[in-house]
Amino acid sequence: MNHPSTPRHRRWVTALLVVSVALVGGCKETPAAPGASGPSSGTGTGSPGPAAPTATAPGDPSATAGAPGPSATPSAPGTPATPATSTAPPTVSGGWITIDAAAQAAATKAFFARKPKPVTGNPVTVPEFNVGCTTSHHNSDDPIVLPNLVGASHNHTFWGNRSTDATSTAESLRASKATTCNSPDDQSAYWVPTMYQNGKVVDPKEVTVYYGSRLKDPSRTQPFPFGLRMITGDAKNQVDTPDKQGNHFWCAGIGGEIGRSADKTFPVCAKTANIVRQITFPDCWDGKHLDSPDHKAHMANGDHTGACPKSHPVPVPSVSFVISYPLSANTDGITLASGTSFSMHADFFNAWRDEALAARVRNCLDQGVKCDSAGNF
Repeated sequence: MNHPSTPRHRRWVTALLVVSVALVGGCKETPAAPGASGPSSGTGTGSPGPAAPTATAPGDPSATAGAPGPSATPSAPGTPATPATSTAPPTVSGGWITIDAAAQAAATKAFFARKPKPVTGNPVTVPEFNVGCTTSHHNSDDPIVLPNLVGASHNHTFWGNRSTDATSTAESLRASKATTCNSPDDQSAYWVPTMYQNGKVVDPKEVTVYYGSRLKDPSRTQPFPFGLRMITGDAKNQVDTPDKQGNHFWCAGIGGEIGRSADKTFPVCAKTANIVRQITFPDCWDGKHLDSPDHKAHMANGDHTGACPKSHPVPVPSVSFVISYPLSANTDGITLASGTSFSMHADFFNAWRDEALAARVRNCLDQGVKCDSAGNF
């Protein structure tokens, strides 16, 4: 299989996941900067949600603008094999959170000095590992865009770290060991806008978070620094793109798509298939910042050569959410907390255990092979 962002991946997912897997995107955002990823280049702070859902759904207050606050301080370097960490608190200036350059350089050097585990068996030659997750909780918080502002966001559906709320930092995520993902070493937080059908919450049936590489040469991929956070997608975008490619909900499973919803924005799936959504984050980092004012500018996609651009020279894992919703024949009346289906977006806040993430990146991604959720071939 290819990385989840390619058409080939979609065919693989559809064939392999007869039950389905689905994907999603990020959080309320500010104007995009050059190199930002997502369905459109613009983002929006304070995007209003749809009409208030019924009492059966979590509340959905409108978002309010908020500048990023100080966030988690990276942990001190561990063993030489661990990924980039910092001995000094990050510097926060105008929404940019700058890491310790010397500590980052030392951690990068130590990571590539790490000897990969010899490949055994006959793994699929695709640079990838994954974690399987279920829904954790809902709230109207956003610790990346609206830190410490409880209830200021549209409603989100979270998976992974059970403690995620408006006050979450990298340290608080790491201190909370409870996760709804199948790897206890992954204490990261993941979230997307909550889905409603006629005002009632529709939770994902299952979520797979893929970590891979879409670059021509994945061998120089290195782990995210502890505390890196990013968003993709556009909460303000309420209409399709001019090329009509802005809505990427699709059907996975036997029978596939058999029609369209009344408003033509959602597929109608066979009863043996589920509706799915996929959204992929960029896999090139500027090597300097844990976050940026728009939560995108410190990240970028590979350029036309299949390599990271000079502005963002550090290859990191490309995170991809594949989310399966338990909907098939009836997809009428679906909205997102951020608005229409075209406003889908996603957030990622890294709190992986350093050694566990380093092992998976070095053994799986750098060697171009597929590993399971435990990091095994």
